[in-house]
Amino acid sequence: MIKQIKILMVDDEKRFRDTTQKILSKKGFETILAESGEDALEKMAQNPDIVILDIKMPGMDGHETLSQIKKINPDLPVIMLTGHGDKPSARQALVEGAFDYLSKPCDIDLLAEKIKEACRLKNSSAEYEEARVMDVMIPISEYTTIDETKTIEDAIVELKRSFISKLATSQLMETGHRSILVKDTHGGVKGILTIRDMLEMIMPAYLSAPKPSLADSIEYSPMFWKNMFSVGIKQMKNKCISEVMSPSPLSIDGGSNLMEAAYLMVFNNERRLIVTVSGKTAGVLREQDLFFEMERITTQ
Repeated sequence: MIKQIKILMVDDEKRFRDTTQKILSKKGFETILAESGEDALEKMAQNPDIVILDIKMPGMDGHETLSQIKKINPDLPVIMLTGHGDKPSARQALVEGAFDYLSKPCDIDLLAEKIKEACRLKNSSAEYEEARVMDVMIPISEYTTIDETKTIEDAIVELKRSFISKLATSQLMETGHRSILVKDTHGGVKGILTIRDMLEMIMPAYLSAPKPSLADSIEYSPMFWKNMFSVGIKQMKNKCISEVMSPSPLSIDGGSNLMEAAYLMVFNNERRLIVTVSGKTAGVLREQDLFFEMERITTQ
């Protein structure tokens, strides 16, 4: 992202505040924390670009805090967070001037897209400008990477961490990447290892070989498949990643248009692209990142 967005996060749950700050920092945002509505009003002096505001808080609740924030800065976008069963209250917040609301637990990627969307539309008088690739990509610092000399077992451990984040709480969900970038000794992207690569890796060669006449009836018997998956994993887990990985995805400049990115994905059967800025790897653009942008445009 070109300009760092400053977020005021208001929630009475300390663990949620701290966790959200860590995750949003990884995504390139600056986060100011407030533990109550009263605290939030004091920290408005730090001029946040957007406010993430929990509805249910002791003392000054989200509705009252929203009202006071709008008196201080009527154009400041506010995204409300609501628990299960509080949607009527959240919809009322839209009437009161909130930009949008999300239910807890909320997907962190969706929250990040809502934040960027709100900031893009903050100045309603400005001419509409479509987002570029760098605006919706995942920064390379956040994407799972591994050295090319590591093993498949090492890659599985690292990839699992992208699904089960140590930062996860009951109120926030981080989605995994389903792939891991393989770097060479100089830190450049040499290839990519996907879950599909690992599934293909464990397929015995005879499954694709010409079959005798009775092969079909044997193949679909329970005994034919017994323990085959486990054996395949154990035989391949010590293989070097470089033997299994796919070539590096196609690259695209961060300043490119989203339609160009969509074109490259569709006509080259790519699910992700490497994003470069000034010739250096800056991030990864995934199918789901374009999907979130599709959702944003359809609802604006």
